[in-house]
Amino acid sequence: MVEIGSIQEGKVTGIMSFGAFVSLPGGKSGLVHISEIANTFVKDVHDHLQVGQIVKVKVLEINEQGKINLSLKRALEEEEAEEEKNPPAVSAPAPAKPYVPVMGEVAPPTGDLSFEEKLKKFMQTSDSKNADKRRNTERKQHARRR
Repeated sequence: MVEIGSIQEGKVTGIMSFGAFVSLPGGKSGLVHISEIANTFVKDVHDHLQVGQIVKVKVLEINEQGKINLSLKRALEEEEAEEEKNPPAVSAPAPAKPYVPVMGEVAPPTGDLSFEEKLKKFMQTSDSKNADKRRNTERKQHARRR
């Protein structure tokens, strides 16, 4: 049942320059004005919605003529507020994948090295790469001069 303040799931049935029409349960239809699509400036409704897309909307108003005003952004805000109150259960992290070095890549330092050792290894690798780049650049510049 469509009531003011309720969150409904509907299907975008039409897009106009001023907003989008959404069909609601029970054969009713409402308008999401362009100002109620997102919390950012919406220049073109097509950038945010497509015909046939299923969306959650909040019913803002039902006027005397039976026209229903809807809001996407307020429905999203309400869902986010609800999630903050009741956060979803967190599943265990996926097991780590083994590291496979790419050709020419230096394997990452292992966990048993101290910070200083890791930093030293990183600096050596970095210096080596920079030296290679300098040599290649100098060769190219020298070849252009000839």
